[in-house]
This record gives sequence, C-alpha cells and structure tokens, in this order.
Amino acid sequence: MIITAGEFKGQKIVAPDEKITRPTLSKVRMAVFNTLQALIDFEGKSFYDMYAGSGIMGIEALSRGFVKLVATEKNPKAAQILKNNYKKFSSKRLIDFIMGDALKVAAKQNEKFDVVYIDPPYFSGVYETSLDAVKNIARLVILEHVVDVDFTDWEVLKQKTYGGKTITFLKRPD
Repeated sequence: MIITAGEFKGQKIVAPDEKITRPTLSKVRMAVFNTLQALIDFEGKSFYDMYAGSGIMGIEALSRGFVKLVATEKNPKAAQILKNNYKKFSSKRLIDFIMGDALKVAAKQNEKFDVVYIDPPYFSGVYETSLDAVKNIARLVILEHVVDVDFTDWEVLKQKTYGGKTITFLKRPD
C-alpha cells in the first residue's frame, strides 16, 4: 500500500493479510481526506484510528499534517505489522499505539481528538457502540460502514458511498 498525499506521499507500508484486515482503498482514502480538508485545517490536529487494521488511515493523516496519532488494534498479527509501519514515521510525528479492544480503550481516553476514524469489522455490530464510546472525546467522526447505522445524537455532515461501503462524516450537535 502506498501513501497517497502529503509529506510521506509515495512511501509504502505493509498491509496485514486480507483475512485479518480490509485496508481502505487509495481512491477512498483520497476522497476521505479531501472532504475532511474542506471541514478542518489539519495542522496541529490529533487523529484517533479506533480500529487501525493496516494503519494506513492514521499514516495518511500524519502525512497530511496531523501532529498526533493514537491507534488501537487488538489482532496480534496486525498489531505487529502496525508497530513496524509506525516505526518509519514515529520520529517525525507523535504516534501512540495501544494494543487492545478499541471499545475499552476509547472508554478510557481522557483527551479529546479532532478526528476519530471508525472502521470496525463490517458485520461486527459495533457501529453504534463505537459511536457511543467516542461521543465525549471526538470533535469529528468519520465512520466507514456497509450497514445502516443509527446516528441519533450525531449530526451528519456528509455521506458518500463507494462501491458497497459508505463513508459518513459526523459531529456532535452543539
């Protein structure tokens, strides 16, 4: 997988076996960050990759100007690959990788994040639970999903479908 834009554009990262993760395609990553850039300035911002998988979304965020990345992954094989991928970029940005259950880790977070990216295993049934877990720590949420999700307590800013997956940008109403 290749980083699509920013400081690390063109650099490769290793992806875990496709049976473990589903890395977000470059076309979708570009669309996500183009939309996000229209919503916020990336400089000095924090990004929380709740279900990190390959880590590509967090690394794209760092490449484009986010200064801090927190990422969670519970699969040991994916976690080892993530650690190796993050080593390439950790000297340039602050990366905090936490191995564990994303829902439990999110519930223990004390800091607020400018962007939280939520892309759990598609049919895991944890979309609403994930949104609930980050409701007090997220300024903006990007949700990648393939099923209908209840967005009660959230304002939908934008929604776009790519193939069979939908990307939804959300914020807590003021």
